Amino acid sequence: MNDCWNQIGVMGDRTCTELQQFIQCRNCPVYAKAGRSLLDRPLSDLSATADYLQEWTELLAHAKESDTSTDTLSLFIFRLGVEWLALPPTTCKEITEDCPIHKIPHRSNHILAGIVNIRGEIQLCINLHNHLEIESAPPGGATSSHLAYRRMVVAEKNGCTWVFAADEIHGIHHASNDDLRNVPTTLSKSQATYTKGIIKWHDKNVAYLDEELLFYTLSNKIYL
Repeated sequence: MNDCWNQIGVMGDRTCTELQQFIQCRNCPVYAKAGRSLLDRPLSDLSATADYLQEWTELLAHAKESDTSTDTLSLFIFRLGVEWLALPPTTCKEITEDCPIHKIPHRSNHILAGIVNIRGEIQLCINLHNHLEIESAPPGGATSSHLAYRRMVVAEKNGCTWVFAADEIHGIHHASNDDLRNVPTTLSKSQATYTKGIIKWHDKNVAYLDEELLFYTLSNKIYL
């Protein structure tokens, strides 16, 4: 993969002429295309899953390090069923391949899906679709492109780690705080509860989730 941002971009010697126009590599189409290419390919096509994990981890890390402006929102955009959602990149620890979910006897339910093995560590897996009351999407009906691969998102908040399945991942998007609009009444009650505002992305409405409330509520429901 062409990681020009590490060579001549903001993470390198800053000699790239495109920086005059885009200021930050995160705003450049080359950077966006590289991030998307990681997602628009089946894992069976990769030479090693470890390379895939490392590449995506670095993209997330760069997004966190470069997000210093108080006027800009950094959004990690993903799809659950028919809805497009966003969380701050600082909440997302890593993206990994889809993996089996093992139910916990007498504990698994409509929110706690079970446990998963993430790089040798056992983590709790939640059903965020059910928690937010999101409908399943018809085949190909809500994708942003002709290719969409299910991924596992590892999120971390207040010392707790959560894993959930995402039907599709766009990646990192940057928007102005002024672009954040009020929550419409058309959202389900559960989803509206955890939404801070709506961001227009392409022709889609993306619900920007309140990560503090979302994971606080999950902690209470799972651990209490």
